[in-house]
Amino acid sequence: MDRPTRTYVIPARADAIRRLTWLAVALLIWAGVIFAKIIKLQVLSHEKYAALATHQQRHLVALPAPRGSLWDRNGQPLAMSAPVDSVFVNPLRLPDLEIAADILAPILSLDRAETFQKLQNALDNERGFLWIKRKISRTESERLRSLRLEWIEFQIESHRYYPKGSLAAHLLGAVDHEEKGNAGIELSLEKDLRGRAGKARLLTDVQRRGIESETSSEPVAGQDLTLTIDERIQFAAERDLKEAVETNRCTSGSVVVMDPRTGEVLAMASYPTFDPSKPPEPGMDGSERFNHAVSVPYEPGSVFKVITLAAALETTALTPESPINCGGGILRLPGRVIHEAKNGYGSLTMAQVLEKSSNIGAVQIGMKVGRENLLDYVKRFGFGKQAGLPLPAESGGVVRPVERWGTTSLASIAMGHEVSTTTVQLAQAVSVVANGGLLVKPRLVLRRARGPVPVLERSADTPKRVLKAETAITMRQMMEGVVLHGTGTRARLNGWTSGGKTGSAQIFDLAAKRYTHKYNSSFMGFAPVTNPAISVVVTLNGAAEFGGKLAAPIFRSVATEALRVLDTPKDLPEQPEKTPALAKKAKPLVEEAADDDLAIADLDSGTSVLEERGDDGPRVPNFRGKSMRAVGEEAAALGLPVVFDGSGTASAQAPTPGSILHPGERVRVEFKR
Repeated sequence: MDRPTRTYVIPARADAIRRLTWLAVALLIWAGVIFAKIIKLQVLSHEKYAALATHQQRHLVALPAPRGSLWDRNGQPLAMSAPVDSVFVNPLRLPDLEIAADILAPILSLDRAETFQKLQNALDNERGFLWIKRKISRTESERLRSLRLEWIEFQIESHRYYPKGSLAAHLLGAVDHEEKGNAGIELSLEKDLRGRAGKARLLTDVQRRGIESETSSEPVAGQDLTLTIDERIQFAAERDLKEAVETNRCTSGSVVVMDPRTGEVLAMASYPTFDPSKPPEPGMDGSERFNHAVSVPYEPGSVFKVITLAAALETTALTPESPINCGGGILRLPGRVIHEAKNGYGSLTMAQVLEKSSNIGAVQIGMKVGRENLLDYVKRFGFGKQAGLPLPAESGGVVRPVERWGTTSLASIAMGHEVSTTTVQLAQAVSVVANGGLLVKPRLVLRRARGPVPVLERSADTPKRVLKAETAITMRQMMEGVVLHGTGTRARLNGWTSGGKTGSAQIFDLAAKRYTHKYNSSFMGFAPVTNPAISVVVTLNGAAEFGGKLAAPIFRSVATEALRVLDTPKDLPEQPEKTPALAKKAKPLVEEAADDDLAIADLDSGTSVLEERGDDGPRVPNFRGKSMRAVGEEAAALGLPVVFDGSGTASAQAPTPGSILHPGERVRVEFKR
């Protein structure tokens, strides 16, 4: 029998086999782990990691929409945007910070030490992006690009330009560095001007350099807005307002020019002003950016007597010829005494109350109107609520309900106190008289356009009847008397008839709790009288003189320029301008102040005398009760220029019968059937 064969293994070889076996097992496990990882990456988590890779390489970039431009009514640019370069660097890739600062600072007009410190701080914090200067000039961009340095990089941004500088700054507003509106129309109509941004997908390499891009949605440009203002009228208003405020050391002022028929604002000036292309200066309180025409209410004073007298014509039996007892210049009320001008008046007609700006006469008329009726007409004229302009921070002023009136509030409100209003509200109110009795909402946007076809902006508000047409005509005649021989003679135009009202409300010192000898001097008016093309309101805050002296001349200058620009036909023969020699012979302006500050009323009740007047002119006959033919024949025989309003029989006239007709004046006769 054979013996079984025995195998003998050398110990050293056995160890080697064991090690190889373990190694093989380890390799198999390692391979299994790798395979499992591959399965996880390629199969189980494919979508997740594919999304991560896409997120790292592809970026969704916003494509800013071009901001809409702003134009004046004649197509003159007021605000527009253009592409400009902004400069940035990656501090981690800069070859040398010192050299970078030496190159960038002088070209970009930057401080070299500050530029170097910014670069150093960014490097220390391992920041890979740093703005050097945004929205640089074309010259700066060309100089930097000519260096052809890879580490200087550019990004195109949009920059807002205001080609006319500070013109209409308060109206237009301004934008921040991201071109978001922060004031004026730029803010209130931000949604329309900004448009809608587009989107693009950008593929980048590991250094975040663009490889290719794909637009997913196109940007939609903002709307171009054509405003109602005329830059020529706006320029005249700002020029004259600035001169008046600075010359007379007023604190601020505003001017509004409006088309009374449509409510279109032709000019809106406010002073002090600012440059919308520059950020606010450090240390400034920002008051220069207040739009005083819409945002800063004040007590209007005597200009408010127009509302009082208009309400009287509609709610009482008073007429322009009705006598008003002015008490010799003193009116005693419970706990209060109201004084007239120094000489006072005994009895005045209602028309003369307006012409001479009699405080006591206005109070007496207001008492006949009554509290409820007066408040009703104050609200009808638009006071106490916003005019509705597309401007931020518009004030509605203050008009208190009757139950909050004091014992003498009726007297105060009748002459323009215990209420507050803005310049644009007064422009809306005087336009009621100018357009025949309708309250028209002020407008600032004339047309809108996104593309080549502009769309006319139409007002959704229907004009509301405030006064009867005949009442408005009568008020126009009475306000013409203010300019012809009342407190507003400095507002008389050369070549056009005009009507208006002066005002000089004392400013109340809240700290001292008393009225000061500083005034809100104002003038509101219209021209020409028969068919007004413009309404103009001028306000000077913190003035030391009265409205007839300070504000009326601004009306004259601005209205003259506006009527010339609008090519409004003249309705008066032009008078030659006075030479300096003749001007020296003119009497000085005489304006009498009230006797006592307790008369919380304006001090505009004096008589203005602008030039020498003789008594050698023809006297106006009484035309009332006569037919148009009879009036025409009598006026022709006397050589009197007459303007006819209405038809039928003469019912009212200005100047009143027996008055002397001075050179350049006309007799206005109203006829009714």
